[in-house]
Amino acid sequence: MRLPLIVAACVLPTALFAAGSSSDTPPQPTSTTQSCETGQVWDEESKSCVSPQESRLNDDVLYGAVREYAYAGELGAASGVLDAMSDQADDRVLTYRGFIARKSGDFAAAEAFYAAALAQNPDNLLARSYRGQGLAEIGDLVAARAELTEIRKRDGRGTWPELALRLAIENGRGFSY
Repeated sequence: MRLPLIVAACVLPTALFAAGSSSDTPPQPTSTTQSCETGQVWDEESKSCVSPQESRLNDDVLYGAVREYAYAGELGAASGVLDAMSDQADDRVLTYRGFIARKSGDFAAAEAFYAAALAQNPDNLLARSYRGQGLAEIGDLVAARAELTEIRKRDGRGTWPELALRLAIENGRGFSY
């Protein structure tokens, strides 16, 4: 399941190190997906795998695990970690709820989550990219290109969200990480 991410890393090395925050690049595998049982999260403090409900794990650690599981194609594990995040209305949570819904084939639910995420944070480049990829997948290239334009207007030029959406528009499908 993790092979597509490895292939992307080999084929698109500049995209992996593009400008932008760490949430704008694909996550690198960590002990969460390399050592832990599916659904667990690596706890750096205890140097062990723990349940995502472990109270000392903060939302940033959990968010990293969500992204890692999502990119590894482990949507159930990603959803379980999302459930443990303290602010279920956070735009990051809504973005990945949308990602999971889209990858599960429910574009209507995905669109609702992306819209909610973008209402909170219009500069959420990942939500724009994932929304645009979904639009490309259903053949709405005009709307997908509009999201690409928004990403670029919001200083997203050269980031992973821009590249992923541009490639989705070119080939008509989003990435299956």
